[in-house]
Amino acid sequence: MLTGIAAMYVPVYWRAANGLWQSDDFGHGPLILLIAVWLFWQSKERVLQAPMQPLQALGWPVLVLGLLFYVFGRITTASTLEFLSQVMIVAALLLLLKGLRALRAAWFAVLYLIFLAPLPGTVVDAVTGPLKQWISYIVVDVLHGLGYPIARAGVTITIGQYQLLVADACSGLNSMISLSALGTLFMYLMAREGFAHNAVMTLAILPIAFIANIVRVVVLVLVTYHLGDEAGQGFLHGAAGVVLMVVALTFFFAVDAVLVAVRKKDGAPYTTSRSII
Repeated sequence: MLTGIAAMYVPVYWRAANGLWQSDDFGHGPLILLIAVWLFWQSKERVLQAPMQPLQALGWPVLVLGLLFYVFGRITTASTLEFLSQVMIVAALLLLLKGLRALRAAWFAVLYLIFLAPLPGTVVDAVTGPLKQWISYIVVDVLHGLGYPIARAGVTITIGQYQLLVADACSGLNSMISLSALGTLFMYLMAREGFAHNAVMTLAILPIAFIANIVRVVVLVLVTYHLGDEAGQGFLHGAAGVVLMVVALTFFFAVDAVLVAVRKKDGAPYTTSRSII
């Protein structure tokens, strides 16, 4: 079984490592894979301790669907389908070998594999354009309000003698995916009680990623204006990505802390109900 899975997915990951994951758009892939492996490792004892109650009536249909996704993905070279297929195939194998309780024990690790699947190009194209427009408008409006000589034409920002194009990588879509992966991991590990808490945290992920990306673009524009084009396009351009994630995670943790404080104020203590060791 393991040999068959390796034969199916080693080529998929090899191509991703030498192509997809080399790009800025999907550079978070290796980190997501490491986290997924760690999650499976953490859940292995619960899976092994689950009673042997194979659920073939559900396992076989899920397995067939996963294989169809995989085959169609290989034929059409659609990485999205190839990566999504492993979610269904892993879930099906757990159902066929151990049963529903085993799948429940590893449900988060299985679903976390979804973050490895790149968004289809049509979705990226549809979302990226409006995001770049909104970011350009907000950045120019904020800096103009602070007295900077700045204007825009579409997604091209002019500040002083410099012109900066808000590229696809600056749309914030990638940061939304990365923060969604880290945010859901944080929520799972903390295991906060209460539907309202988790709902607010989930709904906050995308707005926080968007705001953090605005901060990143503002920083790049200011660096270019004050230090020159070389500084804006050089090392500091890459460092701005770190700033984005730090800002996003800071906001995310702050939202969690506020919700915890509110709950404690109401007299209902928050505790972590899941051990991560």
